[in-house]
Amino acid sequence: MQISEFDYELPEELIAQDPISDRSSSRLLVLDPKTGEIRHRIFRDILEELKTGDCLVLNNTRVIPARLYGTRLGTGGAVEILLLKRMEGDLWECLVRPGKKARPGTVLDFGGLMTGTVEDVVEDGNRLIRMQYEGIFEEILDRLGEMPLPPYITHKLADKERYQTVYAKVRGSAAAPTAGLHFTRELLQEVKDRGISIAEITLHVGLGTFRPVKVETIEEHHMHSEFYMVDEETAALVNRTRQAGGRIVAVGTTSCRTLESAAAEDGTLKAGSGWTDIFIYPGYRFKLVDALITNFHLPKSTLMMLVSALAGRENIMKAYEEAIRERYRFFSFGDAMFITGRLEAGKQNSSGGCAEIR
Repeated sequence: MQISEFDYELPEELIAQDPISDRSSSRLLVLDPKTGEIRHRIFRDILEELKTGDCLVLNNTRVIPARLYGTRLGTGGAVEILLLKRMEGDLWECLVRPGKKARPGTVLDFGGLMTGTVEDVVEDGNRLIRMQYEGIFEEILDRLGEMPLPPYITHKLADKERYQTVYAKVRGSAAAPTAGLHFTRELLQEVKDRGISIAEITLHVGLGTFRPVKVETIEEHHMHSEFYMVDEETAALVNRTRQAGGRIVAVGTTSCRTLESAAAEDGTLKAGSGWTDIFIYPGYRFKLVDALITNFHLPKSTLMMLVSALAGRENIMKAYEEAIRERYRFFSFGDAMFITGRLEAGKQNSSGGCAEIR
């Protein structure tokens, strides 16, 4: 498939620059892939879209203040780094700007509280940097670091917690699983009160999800790996839900990718942890995820491809056209979409998806 098949034009003013005051009052576009029907709701109406016996799966990762500003020892030249993923101990894979000035052996100073030594250059020019400090790394990072907002958000974030989900707990992400930003604690309690289960997984979001696709043929794109964890309690709950006929509703593409990475071919979720570079695009056969709560994604992104695999490319492109007409807010702080089902293997349509739905 060609990257151009996942392109669309978005007016710049529809890129949400700030979170709205009430998380659950964002708009919600509901898409039924079987019929192509689109409905417009408010996010808190998700209570009426979910069914007793369903299971919501949340990604409980917590964004760290991963953007650091420092200087190069010896020259005093300014440097900016983004912590992407912890490799082991105090060794991190980082995005560095300017990268050409961060050769192996270069020592970086961060406010006199921490230094980092560049040890290697890896894929896409990222650097492996070993941090040296006295004290507790997380406390130092909280003092030095900034929340790594995406480059399309130009406004300063007044409250750092607004780029965290209310259930964020396991530190390690360079970006938020933004579909979950719409939930409040009160709304999640109402979900439970209606007999809908809630399970938690962890996937630490790095650049793998957001890395631009630079190839014309999407099958040639390679995803960066990201670390995930699924515990025994979550695996048991998800498997019980499936056996009882309930839907597995992934909250966000990161939850979706984790579930599909950890699922056996028969759709059984396996507890465990590891690295995943799963790339989901039209033609992929979902093993576990039945429905998806998600935000609106960048043109030509791997996330556009994932939602197209679930709902069909033509359905997704029509839904995006409708969202633009209706002036929905896009991207991280924007509005949400609920894809109510998935297309199954069977009759193929022109989008590369399938016409039968579970």
